Amino acid sequence: MQVQNWNDYQAFLAVALSGQLARAAANLGVDATTISRRVKRLERRLDQTLFEKTRTGQILTEAGEKLLEAVELMASAAENIDELKHSKTGPFGNLRISVSEGFGGWLLSMHAQKFIEKNPRLQLELVSGSGFLSPSKREADIAILLSKPRSGPIRAKKLTDYTLRLYASPTYLKRFGNPETLSDLATGHRIVGYVPDLLYAPELQFLEEYDPSLVATIKSTSIIAQLRFIESGAGVGVLPCFIAGSYPGLQRIIPDIEITRSLWLVTHKDNETLSRVLAGKNWLQHLVSEMRNELVPPS
Repeated sequence: MQVQNWNDYQAFLAVALSGQLARAAANLGVDATTISRRVKRLERRLDQTLFEKTRTGQILTEAGEKLLEAVELMASAAENIDELKHSKTGPFGNLRISVSEGFGGWLLSMHAQKFIEKNPRLQLELVSGSGFLSPSKREADIAILLSKPRSGPIRAKKLTDYTLRLYASPTYLKRFGNPETLSDLATGHRIVGYVPDLLYAPELQFLEEYDPSLVATIKSTSIIAQLRFIESGAGVGVLPCFIAGSYPGLQRIIPDIEITRSLWLVTHKDNETLSRVLAGKNWLQHLVSEMRNELVPPS
């Protein structure tokens, strides 16, 4: 296969997985005009229409769906060839991990130094925020999700449980008193929480699980911002213990109640044995084992 032809197939794959020319171009490091030209050239060569244009981007036609299966196999084979070439020098390339802000932006970032030093040929990319990238669409090598995916060409394994509890600062408690029950909390206190209509996962509905009558009056899509609100004395809120534990000044309130959530490690079935993915999985599994008492502290 000519290199030029392979570039066309790579362009097709990038558009198929991202659904947009601009996003595909950004992923490949070229401009959208180049991506469009390569896809059109491939369509002419195959005498098939591979995409339909919509208001939001490109969707695969039936012919495109059939081609996608073959091109994904080609991409996996190409990665395996690279693996053979670099097998003696250790993991290499970009390792992209999609993860929630709390676990990724807080816990992983604080414990990444040893992993980075051990794997100098890896470029680590932690993608955290509102939503997750999809391993099934090859947007990420590894995703740490709040629930187990039910479909797709993926492998999913439970990574760990983690505990969340209610916290407040001494400044807040001195001013407003220490609530002893959820009823006390619902009627006389300022509550910190997520913005309900901007939740990207139902597992983040912590307050509703505690008590449907609890309504946040101080809200943020960021768990780090919520931490700052609580730490500064603005209100009471739910925090993962692995975050709150770093702030010994925070006080646990209503200690007989807590919430448990799970994290799932997800990879694409075709790249789970690549050295960079194996290195990332081993790191994550070793880390949660070491951090067991911080993730699920004794009651």
